[in-house]
Amino acid sequence: MTVSPTVAPVIAPDVEAAVAALRDRGLRVSAARRLVLEALYATGDPLTAEQIADGLAGRLPKSDLASVYRNLETLEEVGLVRHVHLGHGPGRYLAAGAGSREYVVCERCDKVERIEDDALAELRSVVRERTGFTARFSHFPIVGLCPACATAAASGLDEARA
Repeated sequence: MTVSPTVAPVIAPDVEAAVAALRDRGLRVSAARRLVLEALYATGDPLTAEQIADGLAGRLPKSDLASVYRNLETLEEVGLVRHVHLGHGPGRYLAAGAGSREYVVCERCDKVERIEDDALAELRSVVRERTGFTARFSHFPIVGLCPACATAAASGLDEARA
């Protein structure tokens, strides 16, 4: 099982702040490492390593996939990047210091939607009351059906699609 890192996120609102944080920790800022950071800050959305290596479909220069993975690992170790699992498929990466981000994912159509941290406060409270655990939903999303898929399932359209 993959466990989310316990490294405190580094607050870096933009690429330049992330670069400064790397230098403050004695790490080199190679062109490849900078490209990874630029990709993560360019969209604000969780990205796969493949999307980063592909240069965000031509928005940035392409990179070697192995290099992207190595840099993502280093950036995650220092707290600049975190990874999430949004349903089936590869892990995705995002800038860690951009605030707490949690997601809901439709298990039918794979729609991903960001949910504000405070919207889950009541759910966290119920989990804590019943189990004693302090729940975090930042590494793995809450999975279910989006409104459109739930409506389709309730009206019997779900069987027609299958």
